[in-house]
Amino acid sequence: MNAPFQARAGLRDPFTAFVCDDATADMLRPVAVEHGWSPEKVNKGGLRNAVQSLSVSASPNILFVDLSESADPLNDINALAEVCEPGTIVIAAGQVNDVRLYRDLVASGIHDYLLKPFTVDQLRDTFAHAQAILSGPRGEAAADKPHVMTTVIGVRGGVGASTIATSLAWLLGEKAHRSTALLDLDVHFGTGALALDLEPGRGLTDAIENPSRIDGLFIERAMVRANERLSVLSAEAPIHQPLITDGTAFFQLQEEMKNAFESTVIDLPRHMLIQYPHMVHDAHVAVVVSELTLAATRDTIRVLAWLKSNAPQTKVLVLANRLPSGGALEISRKDFEQSIERGVDIVFPDDGKSAAQAAKLGKPLAEVATGKLAQPFTQLTNMVLSHASEDGSEVETKGAAASKSVMSGLKSMLAKKAA
Repeated sequence: MNAPFQARAGLRDPFTAFVCDDATADMLRPVAVEHGWSPEKVNKGGLRNAVQSLSVSASPNILFVDLSESADPLNDINALAEVCEPGTIVIAAGQVNDVRLYRDLVASGIHDYLLKPFTVDQLRDTFAHAQAILSGPRGEAAADKPHVMTTVIGVRGGVGASTIATSLAWLLGEKAHRSTALLDLDVHFGTGALALDLEPGRGLTDAIENPSRIDGLFIERAMVRANERLSVLSAEAPIHQPLITDGTAFFQLQEEMKNAFESTVIDLPRHMLIQYPHMVHDAHVAVVVSELTLAATRDTIRVLAWLKSNAPQTKVLVLANRLPSGGALEISRKDFEQSIERGVDIVFPDDGKSAAQAAKLGKPLAEVATGKLAQPFTQLTNMVLSHASEDGSEVETKGAAASKSVMSGLKSMLAKKAA
């Protein structure tokens, strides 16, 4: 329905309302006239009439719906989303005074929820804000901010790739002021929505099961909004239910997200590199998350080699995550860099206290990070945006390649460990 999508001008009506009572209609009509809208666009019938009407006609730029007669407002709003075109700003009104309902409605895509009885001034303020969104410089922003697609790949389970992906998506929205989509492709055990204290919904599983349904309207309905600039597509599919796909759905999701958002962050499980190599082809930047262990070193080597062969145009950043401050490393950073034959781009210190706080608050780690932990997040955001704007030249690495071969470096470390 509304943000982060921009309403399209043209044949759409500027405003339509569906209300349940005469008092609300009488309040709406003069305010509509103040904005240059036809008072005849204020219809009786509430949300049910809205769904019926919009199923056979174009959606307006601004839609006002009255939920007073709705027994299940959240489900009814989802039914409205099925027939409402992308870009429509939806303002709802109702009599239920429930903070959780308000949050759920906003997360489902409506712009605002007015509790009845509301005042004329509240109505004016809401419409003014909606018009500001419609008339905002979205077209110029799109030209200034070409789409940036980033994949985040953990070389092993538990290295913190999902934490990095969620934080990067939040930073691109909040700090870089980009409309951003987070696509969590761990369909059964993804934590993208969980980390943001959201219910994942069925959008991703529906897309996989029915790729032909994926379009702009589907994306708008399926995405769960974390805030004004960040939307999430995640899943918690039953673990007894394998989802079989040829990857068509993932490709279509990428294409639709390019059209709808200024940035896309894909949390890509490493096994999907094997099954769906095209997932990285359109990525501007691949963020490879590792840790300083022998097993992670081996798998970093393999992932980097795969990226070099299958996505040579993609810029690669290597992150060493959760480095302990006490120096109790399984292998040193120097040995790690020699083995992977390139430098580590960013180092994230281990900060269990901040990680626990972020989990308790339902916020991305970058939002609660302070001090030494905050700096690498800023560095990551800047590097992703700068690399995405560069030509096809390879990302600079720190230091020269080691004289030893990759595997001989690993063997050397294994020998040291055994000794």
